[in-house]
Amino acid sequence: MSKTTIETIKAAKNARKLVMITAYDALFARLIAPEADILLVGDSLSMSFGGYSDTLSVTMDEMIYHTKAVCRGAGDAFVVFDMPFGSCSTIDAALDNAIRVYRETNASAVKIEGGAEKAELVKTLSQNAIAVISHIGLTPQFARQSGGFKVQGKNDAAVKKLIGDAKALEEAGAFAIVLEGVKANAAKPIAQSVAIPVIGIGAGADCDGQVLVWSDLLGFFEAFKPKFAKRYMQGAALAKEAIAKFADEVRSGAFPSADESY
Repeated sequence: MSKTTIETIKAAKNARKLVMITAYDALFARLIAPEADILLVGDSLSMSFGGYSDTLSVTMDEMIYHTKAVCRGAGDAFVVFDMPFGSCSTIDAALDNAIRVYRETNASAVKIEGGAEKAELVKTLSQNAIAVISHIGLTPQFARQSGGFKVQGKNDAAVKKLIGDAKALEEAGAFAIVLEGVKANAAKPIAQSVAIPVIGIGAGADCDGQVLVWSDLLGFFEAFKPKFAKRYMQGAALAKEAIAKFADEVRSGAFPSADESY
């Protein structure tokens, strides 16, 4: 796959579907990078790796650590840093934290949750050479305030607001938008309302690309299965089977054999 840049991402609009997959470490980044246009170091690691019930617990330091690891494994792949809860509470804080991301990691862009209310923040970052992917619809960082993870775009007024959000963020300088947890029939007019790619997660097939969390995609996360996720393998079951086999062979003395001995 040719090197992904902001320009190739923008050029994908109405030309080809974009593939975005999360990654949290060098090992999986190396496996994912050949197939993904974008690797997202998502704050979802708070849940799938950290064991928390939402994404709010992960810190800037933790996100920087994981992004460094992903960048080491991903080579020159396009890596996006998911700005964690509290890191963009003000424009000054967002700029300071985003500058830190660029200084301390090789991330190509940052992702920021929020609609039109974040437009001025996105504009400031863009004017200071920070590339931004926006995130609208179901925004996990607002889950406690909104009373949980609720599907968005259920009526005309809600769709109109999301279209307004998308347009404001495009005008502010965002080069792509993640659209999460939106009714499938609402996603199409939202995606068509802007000239930049709209990448869906739980937003139907009419977006300009799709993103999944790797542990959902590979079936390693067993706590629950989101409706929008498809398990392309039963990773947890395969891992448990292999671990049990290793344990049995250790206990029986079958491992290590001559093949694994010096």
